[in-house]
This record gives sequence, structure tokens and C-alpha cells, in this order.
Amino acid sequence: MERKIYQDLQKWKKDMNRKPLLLYGNKQVGKTYTVIEFGEKEYKTVAYINSDNNTALQGIMQKERTIDKIIARLSLLVGETILKNDTLIIVDNIIDEEIIKGFKKFGKENNEYHIILITSNREKLPQFKGEELQYRSMFALDFEEYLRAVGNTELIEFIRNSYKSNKPMPFHNIALDHYETYLMTGGLPEAVQASIQKQSDLKIKMIQEKALDCYKKALLNIDTLIDIQRAEEALNILPYQLLKSNRKFQYGLMRTGGRSKDYEKALSFLSSNGIAYKCHKISEVKPPLSHCKDPESFKLYLNDTGILFMMMHLSKIKLLTDESLKYILYENNIANTIVSCGYNLYYYQSEGKAEVPFVVQTRAGKIIPIEVVNKNISKAKSLSLFMSKFNIPEGIRITEENFSVKKSVRYIPVYATFCLKESL
Repeated sequence: MERKIYQDLQKWKKDMNRKPLLLYGNKQVGKTYTVIEFGEKEYKTVAYINSDNNTALQGIMQKERTIDKIIARLSLLVGETILKNDTLIIVDNIIDEEIIKGFKKFGKENNEYHIILITSNREKLPQFKGEELQYRSMFALDFEEYLRAVGNTELIEFIRNSYKSNKPMPFHNIALDHYETYLMTGGLPEAVQASIQKQSDLKIKMIQEKALDCYKKALLNIDTLIDIQRAEEALNILPYQLLKSNRKFQYGLMRTGGRSKDYEKALSFLSSNGIAYKCHKISEVKPPLSHCKDPESFKLYLNDTGILFMMMHLSKIKLLTDESLKYILYENNIANTIVSCGYNLYYYQSEGKAEVPFVVQTRAGKIIPIEVVNKNISKAKSLSLFMSKFNIPEGIRITEENFSVKKSVRYIPVYATFCLKESL
């Protein structure tokens, strides 16, 4: 299954200033599979080490002080010679700081060893980080990767060409059909593979439930039992928060009298580990947007639309006949796209309740408002009001209609969400 990150790994291999690479992302998104595939295709040998409860590896990294001695001990550990430039060293399930500290030695001086460290524990990234390492994040498959996986690469080119030209895409309805299947399947590689093999909806649901169980097991890393329970409560209630007409997260839906300070640690764990994403409310636009956010007002999106579909207990018929449900999944997928671009999530709401679901400030400082238009609701005006009030020259509307441009607003079909990475 071809993943976009493979090209990043190829660039990393050729980088003259290459350092050990720390690859992070949630469980089940294909990190280990992709890195092993990369090693087998691009190197003569692969040295794979699972660091989970690996006391031998911990001992090596704590005791040895030089790169040569570390390599000699690692060669004994994996049972084969580690070759300069020709062996990819893969260290999986990294959570131990001492192991990270040991591999940072390879980033302090020039050497010819290629090392990729893999972790699903995002919360520890601040402790792991340092100039001795390089970093990449990996997410579930986006719609472009999904189309490639199902063998529809020609459709990708048509979508990209229309995105660049703002002209209608000739296979619009076909793309919409594929996109609706993608929303139900989600981006977990195992679920996508099951869909390709025409396995039953029940089988795909079981794969999604397994991934959700992995998330819940990760909650056990929270220090206190009460916060573990609260994090699971927040995760379980997330679909119902999105089903409300006002999707602002409400603590009272979890338990009567629930307060923000009670759930602060639980919600922080979910967001810092990339299980759910906070989208904070802003009522002003003054760069940086982080200074405008209301810390107490936010929406919560799940990191995979397929898992959200499963948690909502939806069927294909229910999804296709209920427009409001489709637009919740559209919105969730846009949130995932923005996060995968490396941006925080913000939404705008005025005192008059005009709302723009997403507002992005690019690295160049440009403000881009993004509105999701439901064709069954009266003509959207919030985006126009927002652009007029804050003198924003360009905006984006995500819609089920084809590509077009009207009055400085780009209309982009829901299936072309992955192309937003070119604009953000």
C-alpha cells in the first residue's frame, strides 16, 4: 500500500545532514509496516528491534558511550552485522528516554548509520525532542492515498488538475461515490485492505473497534484512575457532541455537574496523543490566532472518520439518506486534513452566532477561512460576513458541488479536501 511518507523517507536517506529519524503517529496507521517495507526495498539488510520491555536494549544504551560499541552490541542483539549505509536500523515502540538518549549520540556527529525510531506515544515527544534527531509524523490514509490503494490513480490526476485550474472535474459523481465509501471505511490500512478485498461491513467494523480498543488501552498511561475514566468518558461521548446542532464540547453531557477542571488532564491526554483534536473558538482575528482562542470553548474531532462512523452506529443507507450525518463526517475529515498539515484547529463564532467551521493561519501568516456548506440549509452567509468584517481577501467553501470560483471564494468538492495541503 503506497504511502506519501515513503517519499519523505527516501529524501531522508539521501540527506547529507541525515540524523536518526523519529517517526510518530497513532497505533494502526501503518508506521511499522511502511518503515519495514522501506528498509527491505531501499537497503541490503534491515535490523529490527522492538524496544517494548527490552532490557537488553536499555542496558546497551545506558552502558555504551561510543557509536562503534553501540553498533557492535546491537549487531549481537539482532543476530547479524549492521552495515554502514546498507542496513536500516528500526527501533519500534519507543517510550524510554534512556533509549532515545542513546540514539541521540548518532545525531551529534557525522556517521554512516541509518536509524528510524518509531513511537505511538505523542505525549512524550517534548521529552524526546532535540537537535540530534529529525522528525516526521504519520497519519491514517487520506483520500488520495485511499484512491491509490484501490487502484484509481487516474481519478487523482483529474482531481488535482481541477483543483489547480478551478474548473469542473469531469468525473465528479464517481469521485463523490468513492469519497463516501472512504468516509465509512476510514484511513486505517487494515480497514482499507478489507474494503479492497470486498470483505463484509461487519469485518471492517471489527477492525475499527480493535483500533478504538487500542486507544482505550493507551489511556492506561494516564497517572490516575479517575482521569483514565474521564478520558474514556470524553472519548465515548465525542460522537454525540458532534451530533448536536451546537457542537461545542459540553461537560454536562458526560455527567451532571461536570466541569472543565475535572476533565482537563483527560482531554489533554486525548489531544496531546493525537486521539482527538481540539478545535478552539475564536471571536477575533489577530495573528497569531493562538492569542485569540477561548480555552474553555472548543469542539472535539476524532482522528479517523471511519472509527467515528462506527462509533455513531451508522449504516451506509443511514449515511446516504441523512445529510446532517454526512456533513459531520465531512467536517471531521477536514479537521484531520488541517492537523496533518501541522496546524492547530480554530473555528470562528460571532456574537450573532455566525460561524465559520475552520480558520487557518498559514506559516506565511495568511488567514484562510474554510466553510462547509450543507446544500439542505439556507445559503451560507457566515463566510462572507467573516471575510468582510476582517478584510480577508480569499476564502474556501467545501461543498458537494463541483469546482468553481465566485467572488473571491473557491468552491472545492468534499473529495478534494486532500488538495488543501497545497494551499495551507
